[in-house]
Amino acid sequence: MREDEFGYVPKKKVAHEVGCDLATLSEHELKERVELLRAEIGRLEEEVRRKAASREAASAFFKT
Repeated sequence: MREDEFGYVPKKKVAHEVGCDLATLSEHELKERVELLRAEIGRLEEEVRRKAASREAASAFFKT
């Protein structure tokens, strides 16, 4: 993001904040957030697998 003339860089809008009030959201907005969170869970699970594989490879290397 670019700075304005005062050097301010606007923050990226948060798509979902855990614990926020859901009563104000429409059914469509709720479904969008569910999909967003599912994608994020998949991304997190993939990173867990990647780190576990890296740890296992390091462990195997140093055991030999």
